[in-house]
Amino acid sequence: QVQLVESGGGLVQAGGSLRLSCAASGYTFGYYAMGWFRQAPGKEREFVAAINWSGSSTNYADSVKGRFTMSRDNAKKTVYLQMNSLKPEDTAVYFCAASAIDGALKGVKEYNYWGQGTQVTVTL
Repeated sequence: QVQLVESGGGLVQAGGSLRLSCAASGYTFGYYAMGWFRQAPGKEREFVAAINWSGSSTNYADSVKGRFTMSRDNAKKTVYLQMNSLKPEDTAVYFCAASAIDGALKGVKEYNYWGQGTQVTVTL
């Protein structure tokens, strides 16, 4: 059974940092591309960052470029999202997702499996 478990969310002041983790189990992690998405109240789920199988290619939403960094450790079956210079508009539930298609994918529909999400709240 595929399982993705996010952790690392919390409450932080604007300008602060958080590191999200997503631990995977139940499938061959190294053959799945991974992505981070977020969803704020009343809004659609949106792309944040993605990374391909090997970790050699990444993709970021324009709103987080230069502030967020996604990485993966295939030996630990874990992906990370380092979030720096956080802004109140980054407040959302953050989800990790896995795709059987290789590539740093932006589309929600390209992902097969999703975690339950972790809340990130950024205050002024």
